[in-house]
Amino acid sequence: MKLLKYTIYRLLQAIPVLIGISVITFLLANLGPGDPVSLMLQGQEHSEELVRTIERRYGLDRPLHERYLTYMGGLLQGDFGQSIHHQRPVADLMVNRIGPTLLLVLSAYAFALATAIPLGIIAANRRNEPTDHVSRIAALVGVSTPSFWIGIVLILIFAVTLGWLPSSGLIYPWRPPGSYRGIDGHLELYYESARHLLLPMIALGTLQMATIMRVERTQMIESLQGEYVKLARAYGVPERTILRKHAFNVAQLPIITIVGLNLSTAIGGAVLVETVFNINGMGRLFVNAISTNDYQLVMGITMMLGFLFVIGVIITDISYAYVDPRVTYGERE
Repeated sequence: MKLLKYTIYRLLQAIPVLIGISVITFLLANLGPGDPVSLMLQGQEHSEELVRTIERRYGLDRPLHERYLTYMGGLLQGDFGQSIHHQRPVADLMVNRIGPTLLLVLSAYAFALATAIPLGIIAANRRNEPTDHVSRIAALVGVSTPSFWIGIVLILIFAVTLGWLPSSGLIYPWRPPGSYRGIDGHLELYYESARHLLLPMIALGTLQMATIMRVERTQMIESLQGEYVKLARAYGVPERTILRKHAFNVAQLPIITIVGLNLSTAIGGAVLVETVFNINGMGRLFVNAISTNDYQLVMGITMMLGFLFVIGVIITDISYAYVDPRVTYGERE
């Protein structure tokens, strides 16, 4: 019950945040330079009457505050509006593109967590030894190298030079095998999906992996120097048990924070990675919407990403109490 009450309280707190995101995005999209109707009709012969008709169709001839209130009214009813450039409902466009982006971001996070946490623990347990120095250099390279550059290097090595992995596109595992040429069964579909996903996953997950690894190392070192760990050692508890049962859980709180708050960073990085690997996800759709001044599409994607970020922060806060019993759901001591 406490968890339910806390979750409802945090969701209510998120409403002003989402309204703020909508106001800022709406103003930036509508007051920026460029005209979506002119871009849509670029290269075509058109009359002034046609321009006025299109502006009336999308409500572009009305005052700014009226357009904002109309948009928010539609949003409350689940209507994200109509894309000016694609001339299709924004919701349909996002539904078609959200799958590849979520697959890419979630797999990148899985790669980052699966590699960073064990490497961070090993580096902390072998502090100032060669293993620790190697992990420190790897983390420095990972943090300071842009995702798109890692992607290009991976393509040159594993796709162009060695020819082991494909350099572009993505095979969607949720589609039937018959929708792809040369794929006969589900097993082959999953195999090809993994092959196409591997390089973009590493390119996007390397930054997260390097960041998490360094934080994991630092927190584990601090945790291993705690009084309760010294007491456990004095009682003769094996070092492996101390690592697993006493030091590990306490050291995971900052990792949960990073994973939750870096969600928006990962989605932002997905924009460039999708471009490098020619993946039709939300990132490429967002870039296309900005370049064509497609106000409704920019608003729809921003609101959805903002909502996902807020949900990520709430899940992060709730996860604290599971890892550390000292954390409560807002009750007073």
